[in-house]
Amino acid sequence: MSYNFNYDVLVVGGGHAGCEAAIASARLGARTCLITMDMNKIAHMSCNPAVGGIAKGQIVREIDALGGRMGEVTDASSIQFRMLNRSKGPAMWSPRAQCDRMRFSAEWRRLVENTENLHIWQDEASEILVENGRIVGLRTIWGAEFHAGAVVLTAGTFLNGLMHVGDKRVEGGRCAEPAAKFLSESIESFGIKKDRMKTGTPVRIDKRSVHIEEMEVETGETDYHRFSYISPLRQLPQLVCWTCNTNAKVHEILNGGLSKSPLFNGQIQSIGPRYCPSIETKIVTFAGRESHPLFLEPEGLDTNELYLNGFSSSLPMEVQLEALRAIPALRNAVVYRPGYAIEYDFFDPTQLKHTLESKVIEGFFFAGQVNGTTGYEEAAGQGLMAGINAALKAGGSAGFTLGRDEAYIGVLIDDLVTKGVDEPYRMFTSRAEYRVLLRQDNADVRLTPYAERFGLATSERKARFHRKKECIDSLVDFCRKTSVKPAEINAYLLSVNSAPLSQSSKLFELLTRPGVEMSALAKELPALQSVLQNIAEAEKETPKFFDEIAEAAEIEVKYSGYIARERKLAEKMQRLEEIKIKGHLDYAKIHQISTEARQKLAAIQPETLAQASRIPGVSPADISVLLILLGR
Repeated sequence: MSYNFNYDVLVVGGGHAGCEAAIASARLGARTCLITMDMNKIAHMSCNPAVGGIAKGQIVREIDALGGRMGEVTDASSIQFRMLNRSKGPAMWSPRAQCDRMRFSAEWRRLVENTENLHIWQDEASEILVENGRIVGLRTIWGAEFHAGAVVLTAGTFLNGLMHVGDKRVEGGRCAEPAAKFLSESIESFGIKKDRMKTGTPVRIDKRSVHIEEMEVETGETDYHRFSYISPLRQLPQLVCWTCNTNAKVHEILNGGLSKSPLFNGQIQSIGPRYCPSIETKIVTFAGRESHPLFLEPEGLDTNELYLNGFSSSLPMEVQLEALRAIPALRNAVVYRPGYAIEYDFFDPTQLKHTLESKVIEGFFFAGQVNGTTGYEEAAGQGLMAGINAALKAGGSAGFTLGRDEAYIGVLIDDLVTKGVDEPYRMFTSRAEYRVLLRQDNADVRLTPYAERFGLATSERKARFHRKKECIDSLVDFCRKTSVKPAEINAYLLSVNSAPLSQSSKLFELLTRPGVEMSALAKELPALQSVLQNIAEAEKETPKFFDEIAEAAEIEVKYSGYIARERKLAEKMQRLEEIKIKGHLDYAKIHQISTEARQKLAAIQPETLAQASRIPGVSPADISVLLILLGR
């Protein structure tokens, strides 16, 4: 028997983007093969063993709502959970979980190996096969030849990866793993532009050598919040993290080693992440600061390995260790390995369509760090979308995209393909102009209908979603219709420094007041308490589910004014999204707009007028000119 090397979709790379892409593609019915260099490192957490964070947590909730698996895997391996930005409004709340690194990877491998229509091949892709401008497959370093209707590239930092520790340079995609040395050149030969980026990771420390008792403890939360809308209650013991700070002596040692830093002596030329700088970059950029916070985070339940968040470095090993030992709690630190920087190839994402398909090679999709992003979450979101679109492409169906008013994933992809990147892209809530609409609590309402459409929603997910939506709608409707008399509520209102009622008011209006909470109102209003108890009784087997319903309904009511205002703005912009301009204008001949605008528009070839308006260098005046020309 000969091995069948013919597939519908090939996915290159077994990281966070690759796993989401491969499973999504297979679940859409496409016969899929995931090609990875090491099956034992599937979805390996190369840097911080954590998922989520500011805006990143929203992306993971969206992945889950769309039927992706990152949220479920994170919940299954979580050893500390926190909801960040609680002091701000719900639009800013961002879930984050510390994970058991080994369990996280093992759970992903279990899912990948047990997904129908999905095979794994351990090998290194070395050459893409293209016929008449369309990708038809690839070759590997072992001479295997695969054929498919679509290919998704998710190679992370492995393309010509080069690691740096002081003046030592070693080729590799991450510590102790080889780089992929041939694929970039093959892709570039077809006219796709590539460049170099840099990222880094910190030292790993043996917990037994740390004076934990001298550090501040940071605990997690144990309430109902999770990443996945269908995950059970927390399965693993919850651990603590520890914090400490650098000091003047640490900075003195680091400054003394700057001449040997690849970042400052010219050894590294590529651009690193602005928002996750190395410790040596911090002491130079913020020279006036006397200290920087550091976080010691456990890598798992069954290991003494600790991750030192905030101390990414590529300084020589001896400088890193000397600086660490100048921190009192780390004075006897024993390390497993030093921090290092890594340079790798990426491809200009403005060469992509919003489906993440290449504009140069049909059927070739890119996702993750190969598009210039940083972070597991950004990679996984792209991987999910690329996997869906690759399966649709292979099956002859139209592509699927998300708008900026629908998801952070939509914002991420639009930013990449419209604006490009000049540094590793990291998602923040400030990048989303409709962040009141894109909250972590309502990701399922926004996106699960798409999961149903594509067959990515399990029967459990569909049942939970429709039940939750029905309960939220009924609870909000109850608040709109129910009147409250002054005598029923004034004592409570005065207790929270809110103006008393002079006449009856709708419960909905009361909830929009600052400081007024639904749980407190329920204690004063038997009718509201009865409604909540009925929902709780119906959901008694899943208390987390009831808590989500109550929270989501309260947010819908309390922020209804802001939500309505943003929805109007989104609808206004949608009119520009509906004006298709690709192929209708010869930008080189439009001399009424700026030279920069002509060049940018010609290079990116935006699909719509709204996309054109978001291109850096294209002014509102340029858009007005295009509108007039289109009117003609």
